[in-house]
Amino acid sequence: MNRKLSKQKLKFRISGWAFVLPSIVLFLWLVLWPMINAFIMSLQKGKGNMMEFAGFDNYLRLLDDPVFISSLKNTILYFVIQVPVMLVLALIVASILNNPKLKFRGFFRTAIFIPCVTSLVAYSLLFRSMFAEDGFINNVLMGLNLIDSPIPWLMDTFWAKVVIILAITWRWTGYNMIFFLSSLQNIDSDIYQAAEIDGAGAWDKFWRITVPLLKPVILLTAIMSTSGTLQLFDEVVNITSGGPNNSTMTISHYIYNLSFKYSPDFGYATAVSFVVFVLIAVLSLLQMKVSGDKND
Repeated sequence: MNRKLSKQKLKFRISGWAFVLPSIVLFLWLVLWPMINAFIMSLQKGKGNMMEFAGFDNYLRLLDDPVFISSLKNTILYFVIQVPVMLVLALIVASILNNPKLKFRGFFRTAIFIPCVTSLVAYSLLFRSMFAEDGFINNVLMGLNLIDSPIPWLMDTFWAKVVIILAITWRWTGYNMIFFLSSLQNIDSDIYQAAEIDGAGAWDKFWRITVPLLKPVILLTAIMSTSGTLQLFDEVVNITSGGPNNSTMTISHYIYNLSFKYSPDFGYATAVSFVVFVLIAVLSLLQMKVSGDKND
């Protein structure tokens, strides 16, 4: 009997590894091995086949690179402002659109989600046109007598950042809304009815029922939004081209410039890319710790 059980366990283990092995091989080949090669490259200097080992010189160079420091500050600024605003806005919108008494819910859900499926380049160019000095936004503001002269949205260091934050918030709020909306629909309505019987108001139900039950989804969207914002590229390139004076340039944009726009410096560009990797890893771990995730 024991022999039959042991053979059956062995058979299950072999079949399990047979299913898992292709994924493991692909991970080692397409993810881990390129990461190891990239780290080795970050320790080298030179061009093409003339790369030579330079130790941690590329990483030390980061400390004295004003463009890198500026792009790092810009990226962190986008993360600190845009991610919380977008998640809170997505949660509020999802809660409103989950109300069964609301008419035209399908229309509103579709309208808010549509920006997520538009082309990154197309919507970036649209924002660039809208926020030009003679663009739609300035014309509307001047028509309403809210401003006397056009605002140089894309030529001012402060307003250019505002445009970037508005653009990525407009595009990705609907994406996060879908996650919250799908989770809200899985919450039993009896819980809310019981809370109403106990005298709970709308705010109490939202803060004491909705938010705690959505905690895993909030963590997921926070990590995804963090990763996406720290790798922000398309909007900055197409709306402001990193200007004015590199005031909107992100780390990903700087990596692109180092690799393809400036004199190619792949070793240093790879070192900069590992900064993004470390930032995403550290911030994701912090978010798990703050959320009290027991599975981290």
